[in-house]
Amino acid sequence: MVIAKKYLYQFIYQIVILLLLAIPQLVTGQNISLKASSQSQVDVGEQFQIVYELNAEGSGFKNPDFGGLRVLTGPMSSTSSSVQIINGQVSKSFTQSYTYIVVASQAGTISVSPASVIVNGKQYISNKLSIIVQVANQSNATQGSSGSKSGTTTVNSSNDKDVYLRAITDKKNIIQGEQIIVTYRIYTRVPISGVNVSKLSAFTGFWMKNLLDENAPLKQTTERINGDEYVVADIRKVALFPQQSGKLTIEPMELECIAQLQTTSEKKRSRDPFESFFNDPFFNRNVQNVQKRLVSEALQITVNPLPVSGQTVDFKGAVGQFGLQSAIDRTNVKSNEAVNISFTITGTGNLELIDFPRPVFPPDFEVYEPKTSSQIKTTASGIAGSRKFEYLFIPRVHGDFKIPAVDFTYFDPNKKAYVSLHSDDFALHVEKGTNDESKDAVYAAGQEGIRYLGSDIHHIKTGNLYITKKGDFFFGSTMYLLTIFFAFVFFGLAIYFTKKQDKLNANQSLVRYRKATKIARNRLKAAFSLMKQKTQNEFYNEMSQALWGYIADKFMISRADLSIDSVKNALVEKETPEELVEQFVETLNKCEYARFAPGDAGKKMEELYQLGIEVITKAERLIK
Repeated sequence: MVIAKKYLYQFIYQIVILLLLAIPQLVTGQNISLKASSQSQVDVGEQFQIVYELNAEGSGFKNPDFGGLRVLTGPMSSTSSSVQIINGQVSKSFTQSYTYIVVASQAGTISVSPASVIVNGKQYISNKLSIIVQVANQSNATQGSSGSKSGTTTVNSSNDKDVYLRAITDKKNIIQGEQIIVTYRIYTRVPISGVNVSKLSAFTGFWMKNLLDENAPLKQTTERINGDEYVVADIRKVALFPQQSGKLTIEPMELECIAQLQTTSEKKRSRDPFESFFNDPFFNRNVQNVQKRLVSEALQITVNPLPVSGQTVDFKGAVGQFGLQSAIDRTNVKSNEAVNISFTITGTGNLELIDFPRPVFPPDFEVYEPKTSSQIKTTASGIAGSRKFEYLFIPRVHGDFKIPAVDFTYFDPNKKAYVSLHSDDFALHVEKGTNDESKDAVYAAGQEGIRYLGSDIHHIKTGNLYITKKGDFFFGSTMYLLTIFFAFVFFGLAIYFTKKQDKLNANQSLVRYRKATKIARNRLKAAFSLMKQKTQNEFYNEMSQALWGYIADKFMISRADLSIDSVKNALVEKETPEELVEQFVETLNKCEYARFAPGDAGKKMEELYQLGIEVITKAERLIK
């Protein structure tokens, strides 16, 4: 009995395996097609969808020409599959769709050209679309076409709690010049895509500094609000410094996104248990994209004026928490030698708006305009760093001098008081230099200035001087004649090479052949850079252009006729080894399918890049 059960289980297992192996054979026999569908009539300004459906698994989808339509988002790809077993007959269907959301901006008839896709190395082209665009309220909206005969499809309604945008500030009552942080944060509990900022906030009365890298990916977290879990991301974060007092308003920010809402099908009950099984919500992945416009709230900020009490004459508007350091590169020099003195302000606050007080130098120092350098760090908590003010001066007379300390005053919002910082004062001893022209200049401590006893007439210039003989001219000389001769020679050579190049350029096929390797090399360099930046779509596009472009130029194939078959025929005509032909075809196929294949993206890009270099190098060596 046990042995009989064992053989029965093995028989059932084999039947299931054979059934699963037979399903792909059933699918293979179907007619592959790419079908485009859309509304036939729309209003000006109405947003609608253009959908391309492929009943097979394809790659290398090429966008159509949308004519006068503006693409808001897309293509958004999705797949669906179903299996039916009726009266012992097994059938399977697979659909891959590409969806665009577009809008028409003017009335008329718009023609959308066909799109194309590659399936098993063969290109399939969709049908054209003709869309009539009318002025609003002149035509009825086209009803959705996704319903079925056996039931209706209902889109789950969206409300303001599904996805919304907030403007958050850390302070609302501040002092003029004090830093505040404003964060624009999006909350969503449904999948969203195509986030696009349509209107930035206006910060009237504020100086603004962006705190987030716009090219960096958004950092997502989760947060539970009123029992619902939201995905949260900071869209924008800025540091603001009010430049005036009073009631200031930060206007709302607006953005648009596509929210994916799940649809549910209301169908009649079926007695088929398999149909009920595959209509289970676990397998129901149908979604509909809904355009959402999100607007943050306006913020009211109360800015109080800086207090007058305690404000000194050296206050220049610095608000925050700061420190001051000063330094001089040397204190013992000779006259006419340069000296550097620097003042560095560090801390948090309106660093980039600080105006540092100018030091007081002795009257006979030649002082240059200060050099200002900043090391500002923008973090999520605000702006911090340092600003350095460097003065270069040259003492023209000898003696003992003193550079007095500089007073720097700022307002500390935490202490609600003014704070004064003092730099060091520096004593400078200047000795008489070898080129000191102030022979009788005397400096004594306590004097109001310098008393000059000598003259201010400069010395006569001495040393080697360049003197030419009177009556000696370049015109008519031997050098002049040689210059004229070589000029004619170079001119003749230029004409010769120009005509030769024009003759070569007339043969466009030859030009393409010669430039094929150079163009492919440049594209491979660009692909290498994109691989290091880990931008997958751009990398695969650049590799595809490098390979297809190299083949088109090297074998004089029109780009409109490029296909796997044409490449094979061209390589065979060149008597290319069969191994290289297969490697070329394999590389082209991998370039098309790699972006959709599972696995480590970085490793896939590196393998494809090395394979592309190898196949082009072999082609250059073998194809003559």
